[in-house]
Amino acid sequence: MRCDAAITGIGLVTPAGIGTAATWRGICAGAGTAAAFDAALPGLAARVPDFDGDAILGRRKAWRLDRCTQLALVAAREAVEDSGLDPGGWDGARVGVVIGSGIGGASTWETQYRTLLDSGPSRVSALLIPMLAVNMTAGQLAIEYGARGPNLVTATACASGATAIGIARELLRSGRCDVVVTGGTEACVIPSIVAGFAQMSALTARHDDPAGASRPFDLARDGFVPAEGAAVLILERLADARARGAHVYAAVSGYGASADAHHPTHPHPAGLGGELALRDALSDAGLEPGAIDHVNAHATATPLGDVAEARMIRRTLGDEVSVTSVKGVTGHALGAAGAIEAAVTALSIERAYVPPTANLSSQDPEIELDVVAKEGRPARIGAAVSNSFGFGGQNAVLVLTEAT
Repeated sequence: MRCDAAITGIGLVTPAGIGTAATWRGICAGAGTAAAFDAALPGLAARVPDFDGDAILGRRKAWRLDRCTQLALVAAREAVEDSGLDPGGWDGARVGVVIGSGIGGASTWETQYRTLLDSGPSRVSALLIPMLAVNMTAGQLAIEYGARGPNLVTATACASGATAIGIARELLRSGRCDVVVTGGTEACVIPSIVAGFAQMSALTARHDDPAGASRPFDLARDGFVPAEGAAVLILERLADARARGAHVYAAVSGYGASADAHHPTHPHPAGLGGELALRDALSDAGLEPGAIDHVNAHATATPLGDVAEARMIRRTLGDEVSVTSVKGVTGHALGAAGAIEAAVTALSIERAYVPPTANLSSQDPEIELDVVAKEGRPARIGAAVSNSFGFGGQNAVLVLTEAT
């Protein structure tokens, strides 16, 4: 049974800007946001500009929360307000929270481990566990908004945010929830994590050109730029949203998930796992491949991953569907990426506009797709796909449609 879950609220905190309007402007401008990561550790990263958790959330609250939870709370605040729902008046038992995060409170872990080594166990914070545990962002959102329904965190690596949205829609379809606060968050741009990715040769080595370093689908791409960020979406049944006169950006109409069962870190070269998830999502939405007008690609700017995804898209949807990747601007926000990209896809549908793929100056000839580059493209989008693929071969695909 098809279930159209209405997106009635969006909140974004990304390297392109704090807030949905700022993020959309930054992504449409097509300028990369990467900068030098650390003077003591060569590399690049994309961080949320001028984010001050103390100022936004209050110092008393912020110091008890890892940065990943701070980002999510700020995004949720915008999303809930945008939805027009009143948490003071809703039935909390019918409100769920599903948030994706690949790593959780890694910054807290690294900081407190240094404290342990330098000063001993008696100096480790009593808040270490509730700040680092991956489930705590969802728990903190429930506390913030009195959401007493199912409370979950999905951890499917870089597919986590998309997986969360898919599970949130299932809670609506099952009748267990009437509203779900969902999305993804990540804030692990820290020395240990960046060094780990670097040792895997997953990151770009274009350190002399930070803004141009993340190059999805480009012939000169050489790896991704690690990033932080959060996206929160408010989902309701479409009929419920219509009944209360809510603004609906788009509907989540299909969700598919699969595993490559191939390699811990390398994608299947033909993208077979991704194709399985995409076909599953199309079937769930009741749509044929020809109904898809646009793809917001996972496209992290790795040599293997971009080609595998491109082959899968062309084989499944053809070569005329418009394709974009926001990671040229935002970098790769890991567990938050799928939620950020789903939110951008919803905005593309609502605004009839495909943002450009930043830094795409010479498209790889192996990528035989209509990739939107240089400038954005006005286009009516009746149905779109948002792809997310993670280490471990875990794939999640969302189908978003116009809310009619």
